[in-house]
Amino acid sequence: MAANYQMHRLLNGVTLLTWHGLRMSREADAPRERRREGREERKRVPFCFALAFLDELAGGMGTFRQQNQGARRMGKPSSPKLQASLEFRKVKATWVLGTALLCATFYFLGEWQGSSDPAASLAEVKPSSESGCSPSLDFSTHHGSADGISTALKTFEPCEAKYSEYTPCEDTLLSKRSLNFPRDRLVYRERHCPAKEELLKCLIPAPPKYTTPLSWPTSLEYSWYVNVPHKELTVEKAIQNWIVYEGDKFHFPGGGTMFPKGAGQYINNIDDLINLQDGHVRTALDTGCGVASWGGYLNKRDILAMSFAPRDSHEAQVQFALERGIPAMIAVMATKRLPYPARAFDMAHCSRCLIPWADYNGTNLIEVDRVLRPGGYWILSGPPVNWKSHYKGWNRTEEDLKAEQDKIEDLATRLCWTKVHEKGDLAIWQKPLNHNECKQLKRRYPLPHICTGENPDTAWYRDTETCITSLPDVEDNEVAGGGPVAKWPQRLKAVPPRILSGSLLGVTEEKYNEDTELWISRLDHYKKMIPPLGHGKYRNMMDMNAGLGGFAAALGFDPVWVMNTVPPDAAINTLGVVYERGLIGSYQDWCEAFSTYPRTYDLVHASGIFSMYQDRCELDDILLEMDRIVRPEGVFIIRDDVDVLNKVNRLVRGMRYETKMYDHEDGPLVKEKILLAKKIYWTAEELSDSTPDPGR
Repeated sequence: MAANYQMHRLLNGVTLLTWHGLRMSREADAPRERRREGREERKRVPFCFALAFLDELAGGMGTFRQQNQGARRMGKPSSPKLQASLEFRKVKATWVLGTALLCATFYFLGEWQGSSDPAASLAEVKPSSESGCSPSLDFSTHHGSADGISTALKTFEPCEAKYSEYTPCEDTLLSKRSLNFPRDRLVYRERHCPAKEELLKCLIPAPPKYTTPLSWPTSLEYSWYVNVPHKELTVEKAIQNWIVYEGDKFHFPGGGTMFPKGAGQYINNIDDLINLQDGHVRTALDTGCGVASWGGYLNKRDILAMSFAPRDSHEAQVQFALERGIPAMIAVMATKRLPYPARAFDMAHCSRCLIPWADYNGTNLIEVDRVLRPGGYWILSGPPVNWKSHYKGWNRTEEDLKAEQDKIEDLATRLCWTKVHEKGDLAIWQKPLNHNECKQLKRRYPLPHICTGENPDTAWYRDTETCITSLPDVEDNEVAGGGPVAKWPQRLKAVPPRILSGSLLGVTEEKYNEDTELWISRLDHYKKMIPPLGHGKYRNMMDMNAGLGGFAAALGFDPVWVMNTVPPDAAINTLGVVYERGLIGSYQDWCEAFSTYPRTYDLVHASGIFSMYQDRCELDDILLEMDRIVRPEGVFIIRDDVDVLNKVNRLVRGMRYETKMYDHEDGPLVKEKILLAKKIYWTAEELSDSTPDPGR
């Protein structure tokens, strides 16, 4: 009985240690966050089991020795039964020691797999399965400098303060690159990006005392002076109510050159002529936008406007627009197509934008025709409309203004447009639904002819045309060429005409619906990782690889807008689908800078971008551009292969960011991971006068 009891104790010790070793091995494959939670426990438990095992082993072997020695003291030889028992126990002890060695191997293997390298953790953030935010990522707002910026394998230094408003591809101030190009047709205002050897390898600083922008909709009317410290427009446009300087803020009364009483009243005047409230007008284009008040006030009617203007003497007008939370970008109508697909906008607008519409064989108005949706409207106010009332104030002769209006009227007719309204300072034309009747009209007006054989969606560095972009053929004169789009808000989830027609190879109605549901699920996951995401903290967002627009669509009716960019060499050109969903965006090659000012986006989403571009350009150049356009305390959400993400993480941690990696929504076994990076607050105020310029 005693022998059996001791053997039982010994086997208990072996069993306990074996169980712990197997448990450690199994946990090596468990989600890493759960392993981290049990790490401290595992540091204690093996010692407990080891002591228990040694106790059981020592106890069992001690009993054997006591029984044998007792027999010898009594002068008796060991009994055969006791001797046999001892031999049996020696065999058992050998077996137990072998088993102990085996389970110890399991234990150390499990502990090794479950451990992390402290040195590597500085360069790589391990994936987390948790849905909440890491305590290390603080999404609250700050206005002071950050301490304890972590180091990485490569650290990027700040640029000189003079680069605070650097726009690499539209630079006329620092490198003066653009000034090497012709001024005729404003070619020098187009995109002219730096060569590889000219790229800055430093971080663009925010201006001293930079302050987090006011939240929407307060930002529509007010912004902080320190963020865009330019008062030029407050003087130049004083009587037009563009912008007013008030203490530490700028006030935007909503005025414009042709609507000094405010954009709201001006839009009401347009609404009296064409219905802006029934959902058939959703996307709009504002050419020569100023500070984009027209686009900003259209937002109140659920109309999403893309506003653009060149970087010119009206200093920072696009920067003001984005500071206000209004979609805008730097662009100019010159010799290249606008970076948008064909049939994108329900309405285009020019309010004294000073674009020479009838010159250069009408290429500027022909380009507006390309991007207008069938049945879309072109609105013109300012010269030469209503010239009889304004010619003296415009300092132009009646003959000159009449000639200009006649040229525009003639060109619009040759484009097959119909003038539907002219009232006061407003003139409105409408593009035809299709080209059935236009083809007949070309017998009378052969120029400009209808293009043949060209891809109307191709727009990246593509020259403008002197021919009319053809619309897809339809038999019924009442049907839109390319197919009708649904009214807003149904348009957001309705299957776009480009997919219904089969013009996007491999993208079916079923795949589109699956993609929509996929991104709804992913946004739910994002909002758990970043709680402020669903509460309006981040107004200006960018999706660097928008695909079918699922990310933006999943944000639904949150108080945000998304600049959906599509690489021009993507396998499938999906930007047209993005617009058919009632969203906006642009083509963008991410080996170059985006046409915007620094610090103009709150959140940048990048899905698969680094895998796409890793063999084409340097990953740090893409990250430096992302850093340029995101605001202090802004956020990156980067999805990619885990191996690529580890490279990205090592770089971004050297750019003054806090980072954390998360597992895929479907769990840790999926190789695609999610990297969150939050930009640390810092400004040019922290730089000394002797800071070198590492980009030169």
